[in-house]
Amino acid sequence: MSRPVRSLAARVASNVATRNTHQPNPNPSRGLRQFTTSLSTQKSSPSCRSPNRSNLITGAFGQKRGIHSTFPRQHGEITRPAPGTGIKITFQDSKGNDVKTIEGNEGDDLLSLAHEYDVDLEGACEGSVACSTCHVIISPEHYDLLPEPDDEENDMLDLAFGLEDTSRLGCQVRLTKELDGMVAKLPSATRNMYVDGAKARTH
Repeated sequence: MSRPVRSLAARVASNVATRNTHQPNPNPSRGLRQFTTSLSTQKSSPSCRSPNRSNLITGAFGQKRGIHSTFPRQHGEITRPAPGTGIKITFQDSKGNDVKTIEGNEGDDLLSLAHEYDVDLEGACEGSVACSTCHVIISPEHYDLLPEPDDEENDMLDLAFGLEDTSRLGCQVRLTKELDGMVAKLPSATRNMYVDGAKARTH
């Protein structure tokens, strides 16, 4: 028995009904490729790109610094001049006996030079002008060649043991060519108010 022939109107109505009905994707792999392509496009777009973690760290804490194999020069680092070419300084003990004659470069400070050449000058605050333990007494003829001490240095000198008219903090005395031959005498004791209080410590 042969199938009845459907009218044109019936076939059109059937097609319309089929399009309006949800049907499974006959080619699922094609849909997946379309979704992946769309996702990749969104990631590559600047407006859709997620924030970079390293950029967030950089924004919060400033520019990232690289690792260096060398370190910047810090306070206290000394390069010894060739013998006979530097500015000569003589350290003396409290009795006026020579302890050691050393040589330094312009710009070197007495505290750093003392540490470099193993002279017993304490410097508890490491040159931050927060103590008086690097107190030295400068030879009068060279004292007047130095710049005037600032208020911070004067405040610390007021705490120094055995203060004299030509007293200075060694960390604040920087060498110039005019200071060649200068004598820096160590006091008989030092006073570190942060550690010792009012008690003086003898050398």
